Amino acid sequence: MVKRGLFVGRFQPVHNGHMKALEFVFSQVDEVIIGIGSAQASHTLKNPFTTSERMEMLIRALDEAGINKRYYLIPLPDINFNAIWATYVVSMVPRFDVVFTGNSLVAQLFREKGYEVIVQPMFRKDILSATEIRKRMVEGKPWEDLVPKSVAEFIKEIKGVERIRMLATNLEKNEKELQAPLRIPEF
Repeated sequence: MVKRGLFVGRFQPVHNGHMKALEFVFSQVDEVIIGIGSAQASHTLKNPFTTSERMEMLIRALDEAGINKRYYLIPLPDINFNAIWATYVVSMVPRFDVVFTGNSLVAQLFREKGYEVIVQPMFRKDILSATEIRKRMVEGKPWEDLVPKSVAEFIKEIKGVERIRMLATNLEKNEKELQAPLRIPEF
């Protein structure tokens, strides 16, 4: 029987730490479900890229890495309800046997549901973090060596750095305004 793993991340953007973690995950199972967390969020400093942009980054990066095992990209919008989050994820993705994570809360929530959880190794978390990469983009510092080449090229294609810098200009009083749903007036 095929052994399938689950790996969830926001991928804002996909970086070399994600790829090292995914290489480990792919070495342990036959197929991988890659959950794209906070799927509803985009165009904020914390979540600048859309789900489709993050999917494209993953497709290009996995291709660049020569990953030829089967994988599924599944958008997972936030529900902001930790007690039922694991059940929600299970309802949104194909069957899986094991969860891979570096997040202690995710590990706890899936263990409580009876799933095997493997804490994958973390790789240079000090600089291989999406937060650090976005910060470098805003500050005009080098960031390209922290992401796969194909991801750097894609971010440039979509003018992602320019988007992040615009979001950092503080045109809005606070980022929560940017995350609030748009309200269309009723007439």
